[in-house]
Amino acid sequence: MDDATIVGWGDASDVARRLTGSWSLDRVIEGQATMRGVATFTALGEGRLAYREQGALALANGTIVQAEREYVFRGSDRGFKVFFREDPPRLFHEILLSASSGGALSGHARHLCRRDEYQSAYLFLPDGTFTIRHVVSGPSKDYTMSTTYTPLA
Repeated sequence: MDDATIVGWGDASDVARRLTGSWSLDRVIEGQATMRGVATFTALGEGRLAYREQGALALANGTIVQAEREYVFRGSDRGFKVFFREDPPRLFHEILLSASSGGALSGHARHLCRRDEYQSAYLFLPDGTFTIRHVVSGPSKDYTMSTTYTPLA
């Protein structure tokens, strides 16, 4: 068994493919907001997945707004790349997965958006859930956003 293989997710090259379908999402933007909604990964062909999330974003002041976001994921031998859904697509980051403690797969990336930096961490757990954490810092942005995804039946 490869060092980047876990039960439920397979090896690193299988992860993007196994994301296909619908997931509930629970998000916390520390000190600013929470969000609950649904994320859907739909096959586009050529190892690509369209990602779309929709949900209710509850701001710290009590305001609730509908929110959505889209990306394109492309599988690779050791993980996946995430692109902004633009024409032409622009790379957000590449996640190279490896085995981590507790039987999980994890990967990290860094993305510079003008002068703000995104430090991203993905964790794929043996129970079939996964989390994404973005720590964003810079002159325009300063927050931590953590999202937990659970498969929908």
